[in-house]
This record gives sequence, C-alpha cells and structure tokens, in this order.
Amino acid sequence: MISEKELESNLLKQLSTQGYELVEVKDEDSLVKNFKEQLEKFNNIKLSQGEFCKILTHLAGGSIFEKSKKLRDKFELLNDKGEMRYISFLDKENVENNIFQVTNQIAVKGQYENRYDVTILVNGLPLVQIELKKKTIQLKKAFYQIQRYQRHSYSYKTLFQYIQIFVISNEENTRYFSNNKELNYNFTFSWTDEYNLKKNRLEDFTKTFLNKKHLGNMLAKYIVTNETLKAFMILRPYQYYAVEKIIDRVKTLPNRNGYIWHTTGSGKTLTSFKASQILATLDEIDKVVFCVDRKDLDYQTTKEFNAFAPNSISKAEDTQEFVTNMVSGTGKVAVTTIQKLNNAISKPYYLKQMEKVKNKRIVFIFDECHRTQFGETHKKIDEFFTNKQFFGFTGTPIFADNAIKYRTTKDLFDECLHRYTIKEAIDDENVLGFSVEYYSTFNMKDENGDDLSLDEMIENGIDTKEVFTNRKRLENIVDFILEHHNAKTSNREYQSIFAISDINTLIEYYHIFKEKGTNLKIASIFTYEANSDLANDEGTFEVENDECKHPREHLDEMVADYNKMFGDNFNLNQDNGFNSYFIDISKKVKERKIDILLVVNMFLTGFDSKYLNTLYVDKNLKYHGLIQAYSRTNRILNVNKTHGNIVCFRNLKKRTDEAIKLFSDENAIETVLMKDYSEYIGIINQYIESLKELVETPEDVDTLETEENKLNFIELFKNILRVMNKLETFSRFDFDDLDINKDEFESFKSKYIDMYDTLVGGTKKGDGKTSVIDEIDFEIELLRKDSINVAYIVSLLKNLNSKETSFAKDVEYILKTMDSVPALRNKKELLEKFIQENREILTIESKADVENELSEFLKKEKEKAIQDMITEEELKADVVTNIIDKCEFTSRMADYSDIKDSFIKKPSILKLKPRIETIQHKIENILDKFNFFGA
Repeated sequence: MISEKELESNLLKQLSTQGYELVEVKDEDSLVKNFKEQLEKFNNIKLSQGEFCKILTHLAGGSIFEKSKKLRDKFELLNDKGEMRYISFLDKENVENNIFQVTNQIAVKGQYENRYDVTILVNGLPLVQIELKKKTIQLKKAFYQIQRYQRHSYSYKTLFQYIQIFVISNEENTRYFSNNKELNYNFTFSWTDEYNLKKNRLEDFTKTFLNKKHLGNMLAKYIVTNETLKAFMILRPYQYYAVEKIIDRVKTLPNRNGYIWHTTGSGKTLTSFKASQILATLDEIDKVVFCVDRKDLDYQTTKEFNAFAPNSISKAEDTQEFVTNMVSGTGKVAVTTIQKLNNAISKPYYLKQMEKVKNKRIVFIFDECHRTQFGETHKKIDEFFTNKQFFGFTGTPIFADNAIKYRTTKDLFDECLHRYTIKEAIDDENVLGFSVEYYSTFNMKDENGDDLSLDEMIENGIDTKEVFTNRKRLENIVDFILEHHNAKTSNREYQSIFAISDINTLIEYYHIFKEKGTNLKIASIFTYEANSDLANDEGTFEVENDECKHPREHLDEMVADYNKMFGDNFNLNQDNGFNSYFIDISKKVKERKIDILLVVNMFLTGFDSKYLNTLYVDKNLKYHGLIQAYSRTNRILNVNKTHGNIVCFRNLKKRTDEAIKLFSDENAIETVLMKDYSEYIGIINQYIESLKELVETPEDVDTLETEENKLNFIELFKNILRVMNKLETFSRFDFDDLDINKDEFESFKSKYIDMYDTLVGGTKKGDGKTSVIDEIDFEIELLRKDSINVAYIVSLLKNLNSKETSFAKDVEYILKTMDSVPALRNKKELLEKFIQENREILTIESKADVENELSEFLKKEKEKAIQDMITEEELKADVVTNIIDKCEFTSRMADYSDIKDSFIKKPSILKLKPRIETIQHKIENILDKFNFFGA
C-alpha cells in the first residue's frame, strides 16, 4: 500500500504527462508572485506593481459566490498611463488557451497554518484543490479536512477563495464538488463515462476529469451560478454528457431531433438551462424555446431559470407577450407553455405575426416531453416551423409497453441521446429509493388468498367505484393516516401528498379530515375545467357529486378554509386567482407549512420539494404516472431522510414492479425499493448480536481499552443507527421485534455520543501518533433525528402541567431527550433553569404563552452570559456587541482583528494570540448555546 506522499507524487507525475507545468509555490507570497507572472503571460501585458495592486484589490472584495462571477468577467484596469485595459482571468471560449500549472504543499497561515496537498493553478489562480488520503482511510476524512481548511485558512486568504472545484481521493475512490460557503458531502460526485460507468480510481479520474481541455470546459462552461441561493453548482457527469450530446447534434445534424432520458429528481432544470444557455451563444441559432405543459410549471421553471441567470429568460405571461418575444425580443431564450405556443400558431391574430419567424433557426426544448406531445399540437408545431429542431427531456419515456395512441417518445423525438435511469441515480445517491407499503382496505381476495388488484376487480365485473368510494373505507384510511402520519414524517418535519382517484372522492376525504378535527394542516387543490383532474381512474368524467354541487363550489370552500388557516385572502373569482392560490400552496409546501396536500393530478409531476417524504396513494397509478408520482418523495435532503415513503391503499404491487423494470431494468427492483420490514429486523438484530459480543451492556463501553475495540463499537452502532432510521418509518415498527430494549438502545446511543465528544469533539490530546479513530467518521448527524428538535421540545413544554403528579417525571423525560441529541445537549441546563423559574406558567391554561416566555428568558440569559464574558475578560462592551452582531449576521467566527480591538488593556504579544482564541471560543459557545430556535 502506497503512502499519501507517494500518492501525491504519482498524481503530480501524471498531471505533468498530461501537459500541466510543475511549479514550486510554497507560500502565499510565492503564490501571488506566480499569479502576476501568469496573468501577464495570459493577457500579453506587462503590469507595474501599482497596476497589479489594483487587480488584487478588485479580486479581494466579495463573497466566494461573488468571486466566482469576477473570475468569469473582465476587469477594467486604468493603467499608469491613464489608458483602459481589459484584464481576463479565464478564457471561456477557447479553454486550451488557459495556462495550467500544478503545485503541492502550499503552506498558508490563517487562524491556523495548513498545508494543502495538490493545487491546480489556472492562469495563476488556485481554482482546483485536491486532498488525498491513503486507501485505508474513509473518503469523508478528506472532505472534513477541506471543511476545516475553509474555516481556518481559505477564508483568510483572497486567492484561495477563488477555488472552484474540490477533489477528494483515497486512490480507490475519488469525488469532486463545487466550492461554496456551506459544504455538504451529499453533493460530492463521482465522475463517469457517458455510459454512467464510474471513474473512481484516482488515475482514471485524473486521465478523464483532469484532462486540461475537459477541466477547462468544466470551469468555463459547466459551473452555474444560482442567484437565489448565492451559490454555484457544478454539473454532474450525466448532466454534462446530455448537454454535450445536444450541442453536438445541433452543430452536426441540424435536421435530427433527440431526447434525454434522465430520471425524475436528477436535476433536469439545471441541465436544460445549461443546454439552452450554450445554444443561445451559437451564431446560427435565432431562438431557444423552452416549453412546458402547464402555467404552474411555466412559473416554476422560469423562476428556476432566472435563479441561474437573472432576467435571462423572457417569461411569456400571455400569448401576445410570447409572440412579441419571438418576433422582436432581444433575449434568445424564451420559456412558454405548450398551450401558448399552440395559440401562437393557431389563432389568426397571432399567426400573422408568427409568420415572420417560421423560417428562423429555432431549437425547441420540451420539458417532460411525454405529457403533451402526443396530440395535434405537436403536429402543428412540426408543420409550422420549417427550420426547427426538437429536444425532449423526460424521466419516464413512452415505450411500446406504455404507449399513448400507439406512439412512443422515439417516434416523436428520434433517438435517445443520453440516459440516466432511476436505478443509476439511486446507486449514485443522487435520489433516494422508496419504501412502498401496500394496505388492504377491504376484504376481497382471489382464490389464493391474495388481495385483488384494481385490474383484477374490473376483470371480475366488480363495481369498483362503489367499493373504493365507500364512506366507511375512506374513514378508515383517514384514521390510519392520522395515526401514523407523525411516524412517516418524523413528527411532521417532512410533508406529504395524498393522491386521490378523482375530485369527488377528494372532496369526501377533505370533509372527513375536517370532521375528525385534526391539528394537521390540510390543504387541497384541483383544476375544475373539463380536463384530467375531473377524470377518475377509469377515464370517465364525474362533474357532480351527491350534493349536486359543482367541484368549483367545494374548492371555494377549501380556499376559504385555507385563508382562515394562514391568514390569507385568496379569491378564485379574481383575475389570476387560481394561479396565485397554486403558487402560494407550492411555496407553503416547500416552507413546511402544509402537512398533507390533497390532489388528483396536480403536483404529481414537475413539483420538487426536498421536504416531501411521504405519498399516500388511493389512486390507480401505472407506468410513467406511477414513477412520476412516487418521485415527488425522493429528493436528497440529509442522512435522516433515507428514502421516500409510499403508502398505497390499493394493491399496486404488480404495477410498481412493472414500472421499475420498464424505466430501469429487470434487476432494478432491489435497488429502487427498500427491503421488507422483516428483512431489516433480521439485519439490525445481527448487528445487535455483534454489538453485544463486544460490549454486553452499555457500561461495558467504558471499559474498552484498545482503539481497535473502540473503532468496532463505533462502526457497529453506526450501522444499527442506519437501519433504525429506516425501521422507524414503518407503521408496524415495535421495539419488541429487536434484541435490545428501548432503554438499552438509548444508553448505548449516549455512550456513542460521549465517545464522539471525547474523540472527535476536540478534547482528545494528540501525542503526534496516528490514531485509528482518525480514520473513521461517526456520522453523528444520524442521531439528530428530525423528530427531536426544538419544535418537538417546545411542544412537550406546552403539554407540561405543573399541577399534575407526573410533572417531575415529564420534566425528566424532556431533559433526557435533549441529552440524547447532540444539537440540543448544551441547551439542557438552560431549559432546566427555565422550567424551575417558570413552573407557574407551565399549566394547561397558559400553555400558549410558553414559547414567548422561553424567548424572553433566553434573551436575558444570553445578555447575562455576554456581560459576564465582558467583565471576566476585561473587554469593551460596545465592540463586543458589534462583534456578536456581525457573527450572527454572517454566520462566521469572530475575526481576529475585531477581537484584538476589544481589549481594554491590550495583552502582551506572547499572550495576545491565546487570549484572542479563548474569546473566539467563548463567543462561539454563546452563539451556539443560545441559538435555541435554530437548533
């Protein structure tokens, strides 16, 4: 096994053979010197020291995000002669004109001194940082090291804030990710070839991803800024290959169409935006039209496009605006709906104007191209425009098996240019798999004793409408949801959608939820014109229900309930009233303000929210509709969200398996679907058995002497936690099924946290020796169950009753619960003090005041803690107040220079640094401890 030093040396040699110039840069001074030399060479200019200082001053300002934009812009330099010169930092058009260098072991002193393994310099700027570990060390170790560098030194040095891409490798596994203020391991990616085969080994990754031309393209073209998030994103390999395939086809085969098959949730908007953006730069292209199928998606897609490039998209609010943009608009990219496009080429008034562009070179990109492209509209578009090219994006293509009107996606869009299936996305951890539970809601079996599916019931001539809309059945389903919703959504930290067969059944469900008096926030939306939402599962239309009310009347009542629940004033009778209501529901679901959204068809395609984790289904889904609906739940969020929950009140087992096979392959089911409950019980009990062979009781953990045994305990319990995260979402989960009781589990968990605090939290004293503990990651985030957060603790506080005999026991439970969660542990004493001092308000009668009283209590305690620190450390009160305000606003550690100015009596030079570090630590502790409602 080679050492890290040898791995580093081999990488430098390989990069050298690939055309990188090896350069010796050992510290910041030599980095700046080299930057001046390369910048002069790249711009073919000689800079005076004064001119170069102007450039450095320009580069110094702004956040990492703002610096990323500066990198791609030109700088207007007024030189010493008073002449204007334009300085470039990166050639985005001809990437091979950039100067590529590589160096290693740059020593940089910030809060601490760090040495960086391998740095790639482009035109003298450090744009790629590579951290290496030997193959026995987990890859996350390199990621955590970059996080530390970001805190301790990158933020102190201007040029290192221009890093665009990080690469981490332990020789066998290699991943890349973009540089942002907040780094998340979930957004590190493997590189692949165009067939999605991974290039994990460092040697293979270097040969492909770090090829100078490819790296230049990634830096120049395939990093996208997001103005809404103030962050930048680097494309994943499948996104890169899809865009490249589209660009190549436009340039080489302008008469041939194509489609991209990328599974739902894999980031089609980013891919299509980048394709549109690059296409718009081509001289031969007059317009790029991004076409969606409904006004709701028009809103969402335009918002997302404009997050990547503000005002780059001309949003067509009505058909005339779209026509005007097509005929005389200066922007080359337009977002519109299929309906508006159809109006533009069908109605005489618009048609006369559109004649001016029918022969223009136009590229059409259709989002979810299977949904509306199988009718007369597609034919009209095809016949009207004479110099067009079509590209479709879909997560669920139409094949012969699920053909619409006997036509497939290939019939309309020619060949598939690139594919990335749900199986591959789950393998890559880009989306989550699904846990699908099927519940029988009535007792109707076949001759083998199995539940009859809807198809089988229809075949047997059973009146399915009568069965499935039976009031008692619907009430039972609502009761089930109310009983299990908290478990499915981690105590309502996540949201859910309830997909229902038709509008009349939805209305009945809504009334039942209201009658039950639940405290869940229930909302509903459906379209009430003669369209798909009025159709039931059998394809027939049902406009009126038993009350002889039009569905619109019921929706008006639901909107009135919605207004009352949220203090809004939506009115469907007003202009744009329905769309405003839709947009607000979209926002509130994403903001976690709606617990269950009742729908028929809306929101089952095209809607993304990472906080959606559960789909209740009382609807006959199949093929692409099934995968699309299921995929609302499987967006990556954190390690606690391990899968999407699908709760079926119909027997969709066969259809689920068919859909997964169709959109992946025959062997995909095990990847896409979670294992059965009993399988997970078997797995976790095996881990528990191994755990108890190592430590029979929680107390035995304290007697573990060797680091190897400690490592074994950490790994075993971490595996138990991972399986437990999955088990707890099953409705039938019971600790009685485990070979460990709940108290034992909590005690072992406490020991695990203690070991984390001791070995990772900073109290371990280093002696210069390599520790095996350093080679693992605890994944402590697994313990931060979303169900145990401040909202949960406050809800427990509100239910305390000091008049009850169980009060002391209830308080003990709250404090013990906080002790089991790392994010809440340091707040336990505060809450205990609050309870002691405010016992009189902890009654059922005054529980509404608890949250306000707690906020006031925390505010006073925080002010006292700050004052105590000011007195103890002899600091200037006004300066400290400004420091803390700044830290809270920027979410960054207190600056060295700010604290230096806060001393009433300035310490000696020898004592200055340790005093500043002490105060930094105290401020950090105060901010963390009293940030109660951010935990």
